[in-house]
Amino acid sequence: MNLLPTATSADVQEREPRLAVLPIGSFEQHGPHLPLITDTAIACVIGKEIADAYPVHLLPPITMSCSHEHASFPSTVSISAKTLYAVIDDIRASLTRSGITKLVIINGHGGNYVLSNLVQEANVDGPVLSLFPLGADWDRAREHGGLVSDRHADMHAGEVETSILLHAAPELVREGFAEADHDAGPRPFLLVHGMSAYTESGVIGCPSHATPDKGKAILESLRLGFAAHLDALGEAG
Repeated sequence: MNLLPTATSADVQEREPRLAVLPIGSFEQHGPHLPLITDTAIACVIGKEIADAYPVHLLPPITMSCSHEHASFPSTVSISAKTLYAVIDDIRASLTRSGITKLVIINGHGGNYVLSNLVQEANVDGPVLSLFPLGADWDRAREHGGLVSDRHADMHAGEVETSILLHAAPELVREGFAEADHDAGPRPFLLVHGMSAYTESGVIGCPSHATPDKGKAILESLRLGFAAHLDALGEAG
Protein backbone atom coordinates (compact mmCIF):
# COMPACT_ATOMS: atom_id res chain seq x y z
CA MET A 1 0.00 0.00 0.00
CA ASN A 2 1.34 3.41 -0.98
CA LEU A 3 0.63 5.86 1.83
CA LEU A 4 1.83 8.88 -0.14
CA PRO A 5 -0.01 10.73 -2.92
CA THR A 6 1.73 10.44 -6.28
CA ALA A 7 0.16 13.37 -8.17
CA THR A 8 2.46 15.70 -10.09
CA SER A 9 2.17 19.48 -10.06
CA ALA A 10 0.68 19.22 -13.55
CA ASP A 11 -2.01 16.88 -12.21
CA VAL A 12 -2.91 19.38 -9.49
CA GLN A 13 -2.99 22.30 -11.95
CA GLU A 14 -5.34 20.37 -14.21
CA ARG A 15 -7.65 19.54 -11.33
CA GLU A 16 -7.68 23.11 -9.98
CA PRO A 17 -8.67 22.10 -6.44
CA ARG A 18 -10.01 24.74 -4.06
CA LEU A 19 -9.74 22.45 -1.06
CA ALA A 20 -6.95 20.28 0.37
CA VAL A 21 -7.20 17.11 2.43
CA LEU A 22 -4.62 16.43 5.15
CA PRO A 23 -4.44 12.94 6.73
CA ILE A 24 -3.20 12.89 10.31
CA GLY A 25 -2.26 9.61 11.94
CA SER A 26 -0.05 8.56 14.82
CA PHE A 27 2.85 6.29 15.68
CA GLU A 28 1.50 4.26 18.57
CA GLN A 29 0.85 0.72 19.70
CA HIS A 30 -2.14 -1.12 18.25
CA GLY A 31 -1.81 -4.43 20.04
CA PRO A 32 0.09 -7.40 18.63
CA HIS A 33 -1.85 -7.65 15.34
CA LEU A 34 -1.75 -4.11 13.91
CA PRO A 35 1.31 -1.93 13.19
CA LEU A 36 2.37 1.29 14.89
CA ILE A 37 1.36 3.16 11.72
CA THR A 38 -2.26 1.97 11.89
CA ASP A 39 -3.84 5.39 12.40
CA THR A 40 -1.69 6.90 9.66
CA ALA A 41 -2.54 4.09 7.27
CA ILE A 42 -6.27 4.44 7.94
CA ALA A 43 -6.20 8.24 7.55
CA CYS A 44 -4.40 7.79 4.22
CA VAL A 45 -6.86 5.14 3.04
CA ILE A 46 -9.76 7.47 3.82
CA GLY A 47 -7.93 10.34 2.13
CA LYS A 48 -7.42 8.31 -1.03
CA GLU A 49 -11.09 7.31 -1.09
CA ILE A 50 -12.01 10.99 -0.95
CA ALA A 51 -9.45 12.11 -3.53
CA ASP A 52 -10.68 9.45 -5.95
CA ALA A 53 -14.23 10.77 -5.65
CA TYR A 54 -13.88 14.55 -5.25
CA PRO A 55 -11.68 17.30 -6.80
CA VAL A 56 -9.45 17.82 -3.78
CA HIS A 57 -5.71 18.22 -3.29
CA LEU A 58 -4.55 15.21 -1.24
CA LEU A 59 -1.55 15.95 0.97
CA PRO A 60 0.94 13.49 2.49
CA PRO A 61 0.19 12.51 6.09
CA ILE A 62 1.41 13.82 9.38
CA THR A 63 2.61 10.56 10.89
CA MET A 64 3.16 11.45 14.55
CA SER A 65 0.68 13.22 16.80
CA CYS A 66 -0.65 13.29 20.39
CA SER A 67 -0.39 9.69 21.61
CA HIS A 68 0.58 10.39 25.20
CA GLU A 69 -2.02 7.98 26.62
CA HIS A 70 -0.06 5.17 24.92
CA ALA A 71 3.33 6.21 26.34
CA SER A 72 3.74 3.16 28.57
CA PHE A 73 3.77 0.84 25.53
CA PRO A 74 7.08 0.33 23.68
CA SER A 75 7.85 2.37 20.56
CA THR A 76 4.97 4.85 20.78
CA VAL A 77 6.17 8.35 19.80
CA SER A 78 4.26 11.59 20.46
CA ILE A 79 4.54 15.27 19.70
CA SER A 80 2.91 17.98 21.80
CA ALA A 81 -0.50 19.44 21.06
CA LYS A 82 1.07 22.86 20.45
CA THR A 83 3.51 21.35 17.93
CA LEU A 84 0.71 19.62 16.03
CA TYR A 85 -1.28 22.86 16.06
CA ALA A 86 1.71 24.83 14.75
CA VAL A 87 2.48 22.35 11.96
CA ILE A 88 -1.12 22.44 10.69
CA ASP A 89 -1.14 26.24 10.94
CA ASP A 90 2.02 26.39 8.80
CA ILE A 91 0.50 23.99 6.26
CA ARG A 92 -2.64 26.10 6.03
CA ALA A 93 -0.57 29.26 5.48
CA SER A 94 1.43 27.57 2.72
CA LEU A 95 -1.72 26.29 1.01
CA THR A 96 -3.25 29.77 1.13
CA ARG A 97 -0.20 31.21 -0.64
CA SER A 98 -0.79 28.70 -3.43
CA GLY A 99 -4.46 29.63 -3.72
CA ILE A 100 -6.04 26.82 -1.70
CA THR A 101 -7.85 28.44 1.20
CA LYS A 102 -9.88 25.54 2.58
CA LEU A 103 -8.71 22.37 4.29
CA VAL A 104 -10.23 19.18 5.65
CA ILE A 105 -8.27 17.28 8.27
CA ILE A 106 -8.69 13.51 8.08
CA ASN A 107 -8.02 12.53 11.68
CA GLY A 108 -7.03 8.90 12.24
CA HIS A 109 -6.25 9.20 15.96
CA GLY A 110 -8.92 9.90 18.57
CA GLY A 111 -6.43 11.39 21.03
CA ASN A 112 -5.81 14.47 18.87
CA TYR A 113 -8.22 16.58 20.91
CA VAL A 114 -6.46 19.81 19.93
CA LEU A 115 -7.79 19.49 16.38
CA SER A 116 -11.29 20.42 17.53
CA ASN A 117 -9.99 23.68 18.98
CA LEU A 118 -8.00 24.37 15.83
CA VAL A 119 -11.10 23.98 13.68
CA GLN A 120 -13.20 26.04 16.08
CA GLU A 121 -10.77 28.96 15.98
CA ALA A 122 -10.10 28.81 12.23
CA ASN A 123 -13.77 29.23 11.34
CA VAL A 124 -14.50 32.40 13.34
CA ASP A 125 -14.47 34.58 10.20
CA GLY A 126 -16.09 32.02 7.90
CA PRO A 127 -15.89 28.30 7.08
CA VAL A 128 -12.39 27.31 5.94
CA LEU A 129 -11.55 24.18 7.96
CA SER A 130 -13.35 20.94 8.79
CA LEU A 131 -12.50 17.81 10.75
CA PHE A 132 -13.41 14.41 9.29
CA PRO A 133 -14.69 11.87 10.18
CA LEU A 134 -16.76 13.22 13.06
CA GLY A 135 -18.52 10.94 15.54
CA ALA A 136 -21.70 10.97 13.48
CA ASP A 137 -19.73 10.01 10.36
CA TRP A 138 -18.25 7.03 12.18
CA ASP A 139 -21.65 6.02 13.57
CA ARG A 140 -23.17 5.96 10.09
CA ALA A 141 -20.21 4.03 8.75
CA ARG A 142 -20.43 1.46 11.52
CA GLU A 143 -24.13 0.99 10.85
CA HIS A 144 -23.58 0.74 7.10
CA GLY A 145 -20.85 -1.85 7.65
CA GLY A 146 -22.99 -3.93 10.00
CA LEU A 147 -20.49 -3.76 12.83
CA VAL A 148 -21.24 -5.64 16.01
CA SER A 149 -19.52 -3.29 18.45
CA ASP A 150 -20.15 0.36 19.28
CA ARG A 151 -17.63 3.22 19.35
CA HIS A 152 -17.04 3.07 23.10
CA ALA A 153 -16.36 -0.65 23.26
CA ASP A 154 -14.41 -0.61 20.00
CA MET A 155 -11.91 2.08 20.90
CA HIS A 156 -8.55 0.77 19.73
CA ALA A 157 -7.27 -1.94 17.36
CA GLY A 158 -10.75 -3.43 17.29
CA GLU A 159 -13.45 -4.22 14.76
CA VAL A 160 -13.47 -0.98 12.78
CA GLU A 161 -9.71 -0.46 12.41
CA THR A 162 -8.98 -4.10 11.68
CA SER A 163 -11.81 -4.27 9.13
CA ILE A 164 -10.56 -1.22 7.23
CA LEU A 165 -7.06 -2.63 6.98
CA LEU A 166 -8.26 -6.14 6.11
CA HIS A 167 -9.95 -4.54 3.10
CA ALA A 168 -7.46 -1.84 2.09
CA ALA A 169 -4.10 -3.18 3.26
CA PRO A 170 -4.39 -6.80 4.46
CA GLU A 171 -0.61 -7.14 4.46
CA LEU A 172 -0.56 -4.91 7.55
CA VAL A 173 -2.78 -7.22 9.63
CA ARG A 174 -0.97 -10.00 11.47
CA GLU A 175 -2.36 -13.33 12.55
CA GLY A 176 -3.95 -13.55 15.97
CA PHE A 177 -6.52 -10.77 15.62
CA ALA A 178 -9.34 -13.30 16.02
CA GLU A 179 -8.10 -14.04 19.57
CA ALA A 180 -7.26 -10.47 20.57
CA ASP A 181 -10.63 -9.21 21.88
CA HIS A 182 -10.60 -7.19 25.09
CA ASP A 183 -13.52 -5.50 26.85
CA ALA A 184 -12.10 -2.63 28.92
CA GLY A 185 -15.45 -1.49 30.29
CA PRO A 186 -15.74 2.10 31.60
CA ARG A 187 -12.54 4.16 31.33
CA PRO A 188 -13.17 7.27 33.45
CA PHE A 189 -9.49 8.10 34.04
CA LEU A 190 -7.97 7.23 30.68
CA LEU A 191 -6.34 10.64 30.40
CA VAL A 192 -4.95 10.33 33.92
CA HIS A 193 -3.60 6.78 33.90
CA GLY A 194 -3.31 6.06 30.18
CA MET A 195 -4.22 2.98 28.15
CA SER A 196 -2.17 0.55 30.22
CA ALA A 197 -4.60 0.97 33.14
CA TYR A 198 -7.35 -0.59 31.01
CA THR A 199 -5.57 -3.06 28.73
CA GLU A 200 -2.43 -5.18 28.94
CA SER A 201 -2.39 -6.06 25.25
CA GLY A 202 -3.08 -2.54 23.99
CA VAL A 203 -6.38 -3.66 22.42
CA ILE A 204 -9.74 -2.25 23.46
CA GLY A 205 -12.37 -3.77 21.21
CA CYS A 206 -13.29 -6.89 19.27
CA PRO A 207 -11.05 -7.41 16.24
CA SER A 208 -12.41 -10.96 16.00
CA HIS A 209 -15.52 -9.49 14.33
CA ALA A 210 -13.50 -7.72 11.62
CA THR A 211 -13.93 -8.63 7.95
CA PRO A 212 -12.77 -7.10 4.65
CA ASP A 213 -16.40 -6.62 3.56
CA LYS A 214 -17.09 -4.52 6.65
CA GLY A 215 -14.02 -2.44 5.87
CA LYS A 216 -15.19 -1.84 2.32
CA ALA A 217 -18.65 -0.77 3.50
CA ILE A 218 -17.17 1.56 6.14
CA LEU A 219 -15.07 3.34 3.54
CA GLU A 220 -18.01 3.59 1.16
CA SER A 221 -20.08 5.30 3.85
CA LEU A 222 -17.27 7.70 4.72
CA ARG A 223 -16.74 8.56 1.05
CA LEU A 224 -20.40 9.46 0.64
CA GLY A 225 -20.54 11.29 3.98
CA PHE A 226 -17.66 13.56 2.98
CA ALA A 227 -20.03 15.46 0.68
CA ALA A 228 -21.66 17.07 3.70
CA HIS A 229 -18.30 18.51 4.77
CA LEU A 230 -17.80 20.00 1.32
CA ASP A 231 -21.23 21.54 1.62
CA ALA A 232 -20.43 22.97 5.06
CA LEU A 233 -17.33 24.62 3.60
CA GLY A 234 -19.27 26.01 0.64
CA GLU A 235 -17.55 23.70 -1.84
CA ALA A 236 -20.41 21.35 -2.79
CA GLY A 237 -20.93 20.77 -6.48
